[in-house]
Amino acid sequence: MEGLAILCVLWAAAALCASEIAAEAQPPPVTNFSISMENLCTIHWQWSPPEGVNATCELWYDSQLGDDKDSRAISLNNFRTEEVALNERICLHVRTQCSVTSTNPSDAVEMCTVPPEGDPDSAVTRLQCIWYNLSQMNCTWLPGKTAPPDTNYTLYYWYSTLEKSLQCTNYYTEGQLIGCSFDLLKEKDSGSEKIQIMVKDAAGTIRPSYNITFLNSVKPHHPVITALSFQNDSLYVEWESPENFESNCLVYQVEVTDNKPELYRAEESKSKCHISQMPQELPENSKDKNCLVISDVDRDTFYTVRVRAKASKYCFEDRDLWSAWSPEKSIGEKPDPTFYTITLLSIPVAICISTLLLLLYLKRLKIIIFPPIPDPGKIFKEMFGDQNDDTLHWKKYDIYEKQMKEETDSVVLVENPKKTSQGRE
Repeated sequence: MEGLAILCVLWAAAALCASEIAAEAQPPPVTNFSISMENLCTIHWQWSPPEGVNATCELWYDSQLGDDKDSRAISLNNFRTEEVALNERICLHVRTQCSVTSTNPSDAVEMCTVPPEGDPDSAVTRLQCIWYNLSQMNCTWLPGKTAPPDTNYTLYYWYSTLEKSLQCTNYYTEGQLIGCSFDLLKEKDSGSEKIQIMVKDAAGTIRPSYNITFLNSVKPHHPVITALSFQNDSLYVEWESPENFESNCLVYQVEVTDNKPELYRAEESKSKCHISQMPQELPENSKDKNCLVISDVDRDTFYTVRVRAKASKYCFEDRDLWSAWSPEKSIGEKPDPTFYTITLLSIPVAICISTLLLLLYLKRLKIIIFPPIPDPGKIFKEMFGDQNDDTLHWKKYDIYEKQMKEETDSVVLVENPKKTSQGRE
């Protein structure tokens, strides 16, 4: 009996080993591999099970997109559907195996898409889309390097609730960027929802460009400040949230400026808006709105306040897409611009006058401290030079007097004595 039991055990073990060997046998590869395109960026691969598979083998299909190991999937289905941007060649590798954890799969069979036609440098670049205020999708791009300047771009979009792709009609420009926006209002936020985008031209001169956009790049509309007041030594700021957002899906920044801007972070919380002494001018439902109380402020200072918002990481992917700043609101005593103008003009005038006075004072001080040293040459020149001049003066005077005396002498008449004596005779 013991020997018979041993034989049964050995027979069972052999049968088990034989079944395992049969299960681990390498199955043949798939056949009739085909590929088809749906919508704008949806690829559908399909294949047929191989023939001649062992009856004990339960076929599983191991598929992977190119070299991307994260895209590997093992399934019983003989097809696979993926949403992929078709800007380049996309290949799917499929192997068959007899179990989920098989270490002996079949040879891989590959099926690839055909890349878009046209010059790659003509395709648009920096194609990106932002979900604006949960109501509108804004897509922008830059023209390709070799695209003609007069290219007439066309944007098509598709998502799961549309029967077919639609063409965008609201085009605009932002500097060098070209953009188009279309309505996309959903009742519930879904970060897994995808939007398929394709941009090309009507003439077919540029290469089409594709993009898959998740509904997680969200940029809200700017908030609106509804109340601004002083509460004792605190500044009370109240604002309304943008539409379409739930109460816990936004965070805020409040900028308060007196002499320099200062940022305050305020997450939406109704409890923060409850203060003990509410001003009479605030609405009754202010406790249900967003607010921030800033302590230690000066009532005599002029403050300017504005608020902006972004989507919270608890609801969407945090991509730091802040909204535009809200319109500014001010409170406090505004400084008189005339006073500052006069002050600014007075400062340079006062500096110029002070400089002139200082220069004059320094010049006078220099003369007092360092008086001029007499020149000995001038002294001797005055001593001897003046005497020579006086001597010459007197010499000239004597000559002049002599000349004057000679001119004033009386004329003496002299008679010839001989002529007189002859006359007498």
